Amino acid sequence: MPTALVRDIEVYYEVHGSGEHTLLISGTGGDLARNPSRGEGPLVKHFQVLMYDQRGLGQSGKPDADYTMSDYADDAAALLDVVGWPACNVVGVSFGGMVAQHLAIRHPDRVKRLVLACSSAGGEGGASHDLRELEGLDPEERLRRWLPILDSRNDTSSTPWTIAPGFEMMLGSVAAQPADATRAMGARRQLEARAGHDVWEQLPFIKSETLVIGGLYDQQASVKNQEMLAEQIPGAKLIFCDGGHIFLWQEPSAWEQIVAFLQGRLQERVAN
Repeated sequence: MPTALVRDIEVYYEVHGSGEHTLLISGTGGDLARNPSRGEGPLVKHFQVLMYDQRGLGQSGKPDADYTMSDYADDAAALLDVVGWPACNVVGVSFGGMVAQHLAIRHPDRVKRLVLACSSAGGEGGASHDLRELEGLDPEERLRRWLPILDSRNDTSSTPWTIAPGFEMMLGSVAAQPADATRAMGARRQLEARAGHDVWEQLPFIKSETLVIGGLYDQQASVKNQEMLAEQIPGAKLIFCDGGHIFLWQEPSAWEQIVAFLQGRLQERVAN
């Protein structure tokens, strides 16, 4: 799969599937190598999906300099130029949803339908949990603190720990740390940029048809944050699923609803 010069860095990207063009933007630390089935996912069955390693991650460039949320959005827009997509659907997950918000604001003509999964607006709209507080902890302690944030049903004060449905298979990847100093630096730069995310006042200018979707038990991007995000974007649809921050793996119908939205046939359902 190719790499390309995107603004100031080489970006590793992959294109899978066929159909309407759809950009998938991954969450914090989400390089492609961590998803071995990425060419077989639900989106790929219905769309031609562009996915990539964001700056500082995976096989993309890792400049040791300050990263901004605008950098991430402009990287995405420039990558669309590389692959020759004037406009496309955009699906952003967690941190990827933050990038997608900046992309839709800074490059509105590039975004058709917009999906913001388990994300937050920042500022007055509420920030996602600051993951920098978990940096430097040993893997077990990091996992102990993070699991209840990812899903409020995870209880790490019990013996043995009480683990929410769907989390058992994710424990290894949740606990994983960058393997070398360069990757650790890139991951840290991403967290620093993420901490500065705030588009609350710009959200009303998003003109794309938008779906905000998340988990009822998510404490990283809380229900309240996602409600405010949907309220601030004109005409946005809001759906909550039975899960936490990884609801896309916990709720079997979550991807089906995203696909239905992107295909223009979603019947809105709001869970309480």
